Amino acid sequence: MDEEPQQIASTWPPPPPFWKEFTPDNVARIEDLRKEAAESSGIQNSSNIRLGPGLPRELRNLQPPPEPENGEWRVFGDRYALKDELPQLDDGEIRRLFPDPDERDQDGKHFDRATILKRLAKSLLLNFLELTGLLATSPEAAEEKITDLRDLFINFHHLINEYRPHQARESLITMMQSQLDRTRAETNAIRDAKDKAERVLEGLSSLTIEDQVNGIKLGKDDSYSSDADAWAILME
Repeated sequence: MDEEPQQIASTWPPPPPFWKEFTPDNVARIEDLRKEAAESSGIQNSSNIRLGPGLPRELRNLQPPPEPENGEWRVFGDRYALKDELPQLDDGEIRRLFPDPDERDQDGKHFDRATILKRLAKSLLLNFLELTGLLATSPEAAEEKITDLRDLFINFHHLINEYRPHQARESLITMMQSQLDRTRAETNAIRDAKDKAERVLEGLSSLTIEDQVNGIKLGKDDSYSSDADAWAILME
């Protein structure tokens, strides 16, 4: 009888073992210790207090870790930095196919990224066609062409990433412009409603009211025309 394949119960790693220390009693204890430390230091906000090394072992994991000294930390094997910067091609030993940032806009020549991106795209197509030809004739010589394609793709992607600050700035401008247009539209709608209300009030104030005390009565036609004018103003 064939053995049944082993099924994976969970695709995510198990939680860290110190999650068991986050009990209501431990949370209340560390809050009391923070309040005591804040009162002794004269600080009003106790959440910013970081307790010293004399903290009990079961409470050490309940406070956030300090910021990394070198500005880098690892999460699931990946390295992250506090200051998010675009890595340079030279750091990854990648051949640079366009001018270095320090060498751009020299001699009165403008660095046109769009033109360079078009050139890289054409080079990608040409190298891909050459790769297909090499795979058909001599596959052992295709490794160098694959390296060229890798360098072209990385340079292309790196040059696109240099547009990220410009994209963020333009996205912010577009968002603020849409908010400004929406605010102006709402303001104009309020002004239109105000003008309409003023016209209605002016129309109501101009109506002739029948004076029963003095015995002056409106004619039938005049009363009808006045009521019609009032309703016409209200329905505008």
